[in-house]
Amino acid sequence: MDVARQRENDRKRDREMTNAPKIELFVKASVDAESVGNCPFCQRLFMILWLKGANFTLTTVDMRRAPEVLKTLAPGSQPPFLIYNDEVKTDTNKIEEFLEENLAPPHYPKLCCQYKESSGAGEDIFRKFSAYIKNPNPGLNDMLEKKFLATLVKLSMYLETPLPYELDRNPNINESSRLYLDGDTLSLADCNLLPKLNIVKVVCKEYRDFAIPAELKGLTRYLENAYKQDEFRYTCPNDSEILIAYQSVAKYLNK
Repeated sequence: MDVARQRENDRKRDREMTNAPKIELFVKASVDAESVGNCPFCQRLFMILWLKGANFTLTTVDMRRAPEVLKTLAPGSQPPFLIYNDEVKTDTNKIEEFLEENLAPPHYPKLCCQYKESSGAGEDIFRKFSAYIKNPNPGLNDMLEKKFLATLVKLSMYLETPLPYELDRNPNINESSRLYLDGDTLSLADCNLLPKLNIVKVVCKEYRDFAIPAELKGLTRYLENAYKQDEFRYTCPNDSEILIAYQSVAKYLNK
């Protein structure tokens, strides 16, 4: 019986593999035109496909010498692009929705958030970061840094606040111990936010000598947990790629 059951399981797996969609993700290439470049939207989709456990091919695109096939696939567009069973998709948000709908249980895990608040957590960080890091006027730096820091504090507070499922388990807890935004597994919200936080960390250190304060316990724990996950750590561009990308817009104030 065990042998027969194993053979049936093998046949079922073979059928599933045969019916698996053909997926190709095109992402921005690095300066060397081979590794992954700096693009939080590209990393977001890379993480989603990895977390889904989907079989896919990854193609880096050097936009300085974009191949003719890409000009045909998505004229005038920037990576990321996705080809799903010969169907071309170019809008990041719509690609995310499409993958969540089509790479679904029982063969693929759901990645959507259980709590809507998790999806919007940290959504204002990147805008305040951009104003802070692109500012060339030392007189405005303190004000812009405080506004940027306030967004980090807000995110950290969300991460420190127990979610309903935690309170259901223990109504007396005062602080969350979850690993990520929506629980103990990475979600679509994490795939959106973490690539941006990685950019924030690298660029702020270089241009403002600013590090995320250790006092922000929730945010510090969140990032420490995230960098332990292959799906995040190995989809990040090299720090040098991020700094090159910001070289023309970020402003040194004290150097």
